[in-house]
Amino acid sequence: MNDPRVRSALDWSREHADPLADALLPLALDRQRIVRSAAFRRLQYKTQVFVATEEDHFRTRLTHTLEVAHLARLIAARLDLNSDLAEVVALAHDLGHPPFGHAGEQALNDAMSSYGGFEHNVHALRVVDHLEHPYPDFRGLNLTCIVRVCLAKHSTRFDEPAAHALQDGQPPPPEGQAAALADRFTYGQHDLADGLYAGLIDFDALMSVDLWRRSYHGPTAPQPPELRRHLRPALDRIQSRLLDGVTMRQANLAIDETTDAEFAAIESLLLRSLYRHDKLVRMDARARRVITAVLEAFVADPSQLPARFARRIAEESPQRVAADYVAGMTDRFCLREYRRLFDPRVQD
Repeated sequence: MNDPRVRSALDWSREHADPLADALLPLALDRQRIVRSAAFRRLQYKTQVFVATEEDHFRTRLTHTLEVAHLARLIAARLDLNSDLAEVVALAHDLGHPPFGHAGEQALNDAMSSYGGFEHNVHALRVVDHLEHPYPDFRGLNLTCIVRVCLAKHSTRFDEPAAHALQDGQPPPPEGQAAALADRFTYGQHDLADGLYAGLIDFDALMSVDLWRRSYHGPTAPQPPELRRHLRPALDRIQSRLLDGVTMRQANLAIDETTDAEFAAIESLLLRSLYRHDKLVRMDARARRVITAVLEAFVADPSQLPARFARRIAEESPQRVAADYVAGMTDRFCLREYRRLFDPRVQD
């Protein structure tokens, strides 16, 4: 069954025969399975930039995902693409993220360097193809091939997908590109907002960035209440400028050079002022220590794993099974397991 709204020849096939394939449109079924998955629910307690338990108003990996899905629809609609496909890819794009954001991913990749490494885009496919298993007749969510291809090829400034059988050297379909571009635009905007709320971004330095200076209409030395009042309108103007700069060139999305350079200046400021801030560097270092220690503990003693994971060691290496388990953890559960494993005062 083909979705009548498709704009290009896409592969709607599924790996397994599916009892619901004739009851719902392909993307409706994919969306339903993604948002009902355990991996999707756990995103609400996984780090975006700030540890998810630190403050109630900072973005989590889940709220980031919802914002990306919204923007992916806007980009796709402006370019007459399949908005549903762009949204579904966006909803699934971070299902493979471990706890503690990119610091957690780096820790897992380092620890798994001799066992195939760890990369969250490839792991997202592992989640939807293998680790989620809500149906008795097959493993995984049995998503359409086109959604899985887009996940395998998802790439942004901070996402460089590892090798996968679904990669063929070609770019993803335009809808997958729309989701990736929405990812880049979204984290740039909301990380800026969260960094300002946290007081980690120097406002004078931000005013030197042309795109921000043109978009911000408030006082040049704002107190926190004034900044909050003018922040959302400024970000809305930035988003409008970004959307105006997106075009289609043949079968690929593109950003005009001026818009790309303007937004890159904001990204560079975030890299200098936020991502490399002493507070976040210390937070990331602690996260890497915690994840590495927890992973090593499970590899050394697989009996500490839940039974459903421990049983898989007969099929896969202890390292990969332990990495699957740790990657699925939320920030708070990973910290709880760390205390259970290493603090003698904590009882099982």
